Amino acid sequence: MKRPSPLLLLGLIFAVGVLGCKPQQPFYLFEDGDLSHYVGKATEIDYPDVDAQTLGEVEGATRPFSLENRDAKEVWDLRLEEAVQIALANSKVMKSIGGSIIGPPDFLVRSPGAVASIYDPAVAESDPRSGVEAALAAFDAQFRFINRWEKFTEPRNNISNPIFPSVRQDDQGTFQWQLSKLNATGGTTSLSHSWVYLDSNSLTRAYPSDWTTALKAEVRQPLLQGFGVTFNRIAGPSNQPGVYNGVLLARINTDIALCDFEQSVRNLVYDVETAYWEVYYAYRQLDAVIAGRDANLQNWRDANLKLEVGSFAAHEEAQARNQYFIFRAAVERALTGLYQAEAKLRYLMGLATSDGRLIRPIDEPTTAKVAFDWTESLGEAIARSSELREHRWLVKRRELELIAAKNFLLPRLDLVANYQWIGLGEELIESHGGTGDFRQRGSNSYQSLTSGDFADWLVGVEFSMPLGFRREMAGVRNAQLLLARERARLQEAELEVSHQLGYAIRELESTLVQAQTNYNRRIAARDEVKAAREKYRAGVRDGTLTNVLDAERRLAEAESDYYRTLVDYNKAIAQVHYRKGSLLEYNGVYLSEGPWPAKAYFDARRRARQRDASMYLDYGFAMPGPISRGAIQQQPGPGVEFHPTPAHAAPEGGPLFEGEMFEMLPPGEPGLIETPTGSSGRPTPRKISSPEVGPASRMPAPPSPDDSTQNDAGHRGAPSDQWQPRGVGSAARLATTADGWTNSNGNGVRQAGHAEAAPTPAFAPSSNRAGRSPSRDAAPQAEPAAKSADPLRAVGSGIRWIDPRESQTRTHTQ
Repeated sequence: MKRPSPLLLLGLIFAVGVLGCKPQQPFYLFEDGDLSHYVGKATEIDYPDVDAQTLGEVEGATRPFSLENRDAKEVWDLRLEEAVQIALANSKVMKSIGGSIIGPPDFLVRSPGAVASIYDPAVAESDPRSGVEAALAAFDAQFRFINRWEKFTEPRNNISNPIFPSVRQDDQGTFQWQLSKLNATGGTTSLSHSWVYLDSNSLTRAYPSDWTTALKAEVRQPLLQGFGVTFNRIAGPSNQPGVYNGVLLARINTDIALCDFEQSVRNLVYDVETAYWEVYYAYRQLDAVIAGRDANLQNWRDANLKLEVGSFAAHEEAQARNQYFIFRAAVERALTGLYQAEAKLRYLMGLATSDGRLIRPIDEPTTAKVAFDWTESLGEAIARSSELREHRWLVKRRELELIAAKNFLLPRLDLVANYQWIGLGEELIESHGGTGDFRQRGSNSYQSLTSGDFADWLVGVEFSMPLGFRREMAGVRNAQLLLARERARLQEAELEVSHQLGYAIRELESTLVQAQTNYNRRIAARDEVKAAREKYRAGVRDGTLTNVLDAERRLAEAESDYYRTLVDYNKAIAQVHYRKGSLLEYNGVYLSEGPWPAKAYFDARRRARQRDASMYLDYGFAMPGPISRGAIQQQPGPGVEFHPTPAHAAPEGGPLFEGEMFEMLPPGEPGLIETPTGSSGRPTPRKISSPEVGPASRMPAPPSPDDSTQNDAGHRGAPSDQWQPRGVGSAARLATTADGWTNSNGNGVRQAGHAEAAPTPAFAPSSNRAGRSPSRDAAPQAEPAAKSADPLRAVGSGIRWIDPRESQTRTHTQ
């Protein structure tokens, strides 16, 4: 063997040292350097091309209200009933805040798949795997068709002779159709027809080509396993334990979806009421801190005046000034909290985050004592809770699955019967008549078939069974365990519902007592402020400014705490209705199926007339037992009747709901109650007088000229503490599961596919949602009579905010 040259070894070592061991790109002779088709990445973030229209409430949203933007073009006096109505009208997707108004809404963005919508029941109904129509499709008639042509040229190992040729040459055509149907008892009935054309070079045939026709009817009926209407409506065409997809289970899936939909509507209504009362409390809290701030502003003025004349200590003036700024900061926090609470209510109502209007609740929380009988409430909660109803449907599902599982313990015994007519001829159909004798040339295959001379039939049974039934016994045991688990869950759920109701009633009674206590505390705080001011002005020994400041601070806290507990009391009333399953009735909301196309009502009526004219067949023991006790009762009460929404138009008005009247019992002790005045039955606005304005002089570190917190606030006009149960004399709302909601007055509700829906308000051209939210480019139809630069002019407590830098001349002239 020849040794390699040293120069070659050195060249290889140099090449390895220069190029290294990394992979190298190949060399191409005709490469021009154009690598435009090369992309140096496998994936990148793309934007989808979808056909989705943005709501006008998003595009037309204006700058949100804040401490630097308080320019409210209009104050929207909103009732709770109207808020619930608009929220239902604008909620194709059920928004939720979880009973809290803290923080921005983000549940839908974080978990879009977990948010309920009005489409969910229809989605469950139309599911091609577990829906009702999919389960019924298993019993549809099946049509099968086969038509093919074949040619055979096959060599054969035969001795060459004229009878058996060594090469087979055949032309064959096959036509076959079959119609089969699975019936409710598990049997199968089929009817099939076929013909076969054969052209062969075999010399043993009477004629080279022939047509063979057949007509066959067959019946197969299980007698043990798989037999019965009950089993087949539970398990469907299933042939193995644990796989159940019958029509009864599919209907239960729809019922569970309806329970989930009812819960989502109930939660939305509860959240709207919670947000509404929180906005009310935000106004009341703002009133309290504004009153405290303005009172302390007057105290600061008085202290500053006395300090200048030398009759006051500097630390007392600083104390008054400090408390003024404490209340001023509280006003700013309360105003921000008001804007946040109002925005959350807007979100639940499906409106823009801001449209130039500021929502102001005009319904006053009730001060009446509302008492619930524990026994009746507990029974109502157990019977009407949608969560417990869903658990009961799960128990019913497991009971039906156990029935189907037990059927698999039976052996398989099927009765089989068929009858077949056969025909043979040289021609398939002879237009000149031909002959039915298949042995003659020119015979007619169909004539031979219809003669009935050649027929086959079969009657018999087929039996099969596994030895031991191991899988079948496991299926029964599994179904028993699942049923036991669901029953245990139902029992524990009922226990949990009882505890939830107990907590709600305990909270109701607790907040009522606290509201009474805080009401008396508020009266005592007012008396304390009045006495402290009188002593301070009289100059008695214990009449100090410190006592006045402390009394005013305690008055502001008492005012805020009273309305906090009063709002919590009204929320507790709603919570009791929530726990006992009557919240929708309490708010006058009725759930109904949405409108169908007019053709659907026409077809359903025709089927009903056809069924009425037919003869009733009693299946006897084969009929399944009842699985439902009927539709739940909604809106009980005298003279109440609801009808489905017509398919051609939205209703112009809803039926009336007469609710239960509660006795008016104001909180507190006798003699300490502020009774509302007015004989018209409407709440009387409460007006707070402005504080006295005394002389003012130069003050140290006065508020800056551009301070936006010093403005005039108009009278809010809040009604006094009167209440009437919702639903009394008001139109009940209708909530539907169709594409769009239907309310009683049709104020801008979106009705997809219906030209009769209420038109869009004139000043909101790009929005068709209830609540009249304007678009970005839309201008109000008419300016308010008195446009305020500050929302507090229209929503404040009526107390004038005084700038301490006002001239002495103006002050003294007052």
